[in-house]
Amino acid sequence: MKSIVAIVGRPNVGKSTLFNRIAGERRAIVDDMPGVTRDRNYAVVERYEKPFVLVDTGGFEPVTEDRMLQQMREQSLLAMEEADLILFLMDAKQGVTPADIEVAAMLRRVDKPVFYVVNKVDGEKIENEAAEFYALGIENLHTISAAHNRGIKDLLDEVQALLPDNTDLEEDEVTRIAVVGRPNVGKSSLVNRMLGFERVVANPTPGTTRDSVDTFFFCNKKRYCLIDTAGIRRKGKTSQKLEKYSVVDALKSIERADVVLIVLNAEEGITEQDKHIAGYVYEATRSCVFVVNKWDALEKDNRTVGKFVEQIMYEFKFMSFAPIVFVSAVTGQRIHKVMEEVAEVAEQYSRRVTTSELNHVFKDAVAAHHAPLHHARRVKFYFATQVAVKPPTFAIFTNQPDGVLTPYQRYLGNRFREAFGFKGTPFRLLFRGRDKSDKRE
Repeated sequence: MKSIVAIVGRPNVGKSTLFNRIAGERRAIVDDMPGVTRDRNYAVVERYEKPFVLVDTGGFEPVTEDRMLQQMREQSLLAMEEADLILFLMDAKQGVTPADIEVAAMLRRVDKPVFYVVNKVDGEKIENEAAEFYALGIENLHTISAAHNRGIKDLLDEVQALLPDNTDLEEDEVTRIAVVGRPNVGKSSLVNRMLGFERVVANPTPGTTRDSVDTFFFCNKKRYCLIDTAGIRRKGKTSQKLEKYSVVDALKSIERADVVLIVLNAEEGITEQDKHIAGYVYEATRSCVFVVNKWDALEKDNRTVGKFVEQIMYEFKFMSFAPIVFVSAVTGQRIHKVMEEVAEVAEQYSRRVTTSELNHVFKDAVAAHHAPLHHARRVKFYFATQVAVKPPTFAIFTNQPDGVLTPYQRYLGNRFREAFGFKGTPFRLLFRGRDKSDKRE
């Protein structure tokens, strides 16, 4: 497994800016408002000789009565515990604070490498003033400016020197699961229940999760990456800059995923926004599972499940292939079924069909129902072959790619699904002429 490097420190000292600088991309939300990053945010950094997992954390306040800050503190402590190396970031412009002193005292008791890093050192004058941080009783101090890329290379050279040589599984062996849904449908609670511990901040206030956060884990000897995302609000509801960032981040998480868990709220039923979110998943051609959460809160009779399934099938006609799981993240009811469905759906998403099997089904479908004439010409089909997985993609060769209209494409797609299943998985049909030009389903 790759080594884990965690960035910890007080709120607004520049942890997310440093995270983005080291990761080489804008993965964490950066804003001048203290406390923007609440959960741990993970990135696999592979552009150095020794790849590692970088962890950004919410601001660490050693003593606070605020419940959100207490949870952020707990997340920072978890990051320290799971890290192989810690970057303790402080703010040169604010100087040494009582919180810095207390965190430094805690870190001296940690039996792992700790780098004491002073950020926002943008010039020689501030460099000299940063010497006051030696009062923390440390021997080596790193002065940097994450915003201006000052001192980052020297810091990372020393980090690399301390990291062990490691090997990891190939990326293709990791199944990525994104958890998406409206704010406050219970996504973070679902993630925590699936993993068995308080992995992400779960709070009844809508919008608690802002960044997408990744957790790697094993289930039945298979490796997964679970991505908890910020709740996706309607466009009209994302007036704050941070919420706009979060929506974009959630959509990027869908693009990174193999399987998407679309979380619905059983108490509130299906909303228009649920359908919009499912539309994002469908357009991204990701496999998916509907997870109906808070099922324990409903008064039920013998028809409750059937009615809810019928409603989902009606409202999400375009995703009728997706399985449905009814759970309670609070009680743990049927949580094990989620990973069972994920494993099956992920297998279908990567499935390959032999050319002989495919063409047998394809020829039978064409023989049973010929394509309509196009511009008074008959549409002829030659053969079909699978050209990709994730999602399964099929190329069908014909004399008139433009002549295969949507209704017939849908017909062929239904016949393929009847024959091969593809549970929880969309697939693509590409219609190719002899000039190799493509037309998507």
